[in-house]
Amino acid sequence: MHNVRIERIEWGRLTGERPRKAGCNSRLGEHGLHVSPSIARITTFDGVSGFGRAHLSKEVAESIVGFHLNDAFEFPENWEQEGARGKVPQVKEAFRMLEYPLWDLLGQLEQKPVYAVLLNLKEPLGKHGSFRVPCYDTSLYIDDLHLEDNDEAAALIASEALEGAARGHTAFKIKVGRGAMHMPLEKGTQRDIRVIKAAREAVGRKATILLDANNGYNLNLTKRVLSETADAEVYWMEEAFHEDARLYSNLKEWLNAEGLMTKIADGEGGASPHLLQWAEEGLVDVVQYDIFSPGFTRWLELGPQLDDWNVGTAPHHYGGYYGNFATGHLASKIDLFQFVEWDHATVPGIDDSVYEIVDGYIHIPELPGFGLSLDETPYQRAVEESGFTVCAPK
Repeated sequence: MHNVRIERIEWGRLTGERPRKAGCNSRLGEHGLHVSPSIARITTFDGVSGFGRAHLSKEVAESIVGFHLNDAFEFPENWEQEGARGKVPQVKEAFRMLEYPLWDLLGQLEQKPVYAVLLNLKEPLGKHGSFRVPCYDTSLYIDDLHLEDNDEAAALIASEALEGAARGHTAFKIKVGRGAMHMPLEKGTQRDIRVIKAAREAVGRKATILLDANNGYNLNLTKRVLSETADAEVYWMEEAFHEDARLYSNLKEWLNAEGLMTKIADGEGGASPHLLQWAEEGLVDVVQYDIFSPGFTRWLELGPQLDDWNVGTAPHHYGGYYGNFATGHLASKIDLFQFVEWDHATVPGIDDSVYEIVDGYIHIPELPGFGLSLDETPYQRAVEESGFTVCAPK
């Protein structure tokens, strides 16, 4: 089964829309209405396909098309006899630009969801119960810069949180750091505090509040905001400032002294090369490397390592769309998995209707691969307009 040969690689960029425009973060302008996932589909000579997010050129696709699945994966010895805690397949480095289509194809061939492949479940689909993973609404950007009054701004962000609650969310990440660039420092900080309190009041005490400053704070501002919003019980403070061991050590000591349970989360974007060392030393509580870089296969190695250090896993993927779905499967192999970052969007060409968010959890479908399906007409249009198709000789 695993020695099938890839006959065709297609690639194209789809375009979808979020429910509303995403505003600014502390250091960037408006993120906008659209998402543009780049989707590759690989098809075997037997006509079985897998698809997923991928970045590759036509030249690279031409250089590898015709490969066998065994060329792309390392399968552990006696893998099919391993139990749920056994080793998992690994996509080889040379093929990781296609790892999401590859994992999807493997699930199609095994007729199992990717998470069931990872857990090596033997039961038929539907026999091992539903699998669900916590997620958070990542849509609460800085959308209020056109408003002069802090209370009006807070009411706007609170209303956006309620929109997320109506879609099934119980965890909400709020962008803060308005005073870093977009507003005068004091007024921006006051507004951050007011927004956090208003969002907490809107979604209730049982919901989870997360903050993300995108490195827009310093140590003292971080302490001030967390102190003045202590009643909001912030679960994590993400990217308060660029990673710094001395500052994080100071912040950790301060949090403990104040009796605040807020976790320190970091790792998105250009993270410090010392981040994992600091996580092992207990300075960082949650690691957030992107789901696409280093990628799914690397996360399968990294997540259990973080478990051993008692550090949480919460991959970033904002703007990637496909990460909404793939990240949940990863959670099956990581004990301290925290949340899927959910960037809600509708993308013509991809049917994601089998994924449901109920009471703050994504219910992962009992379908092969990542459980998504392609609508042929818009996908072929994308391939023709923005992509390519390459075929192997028979």
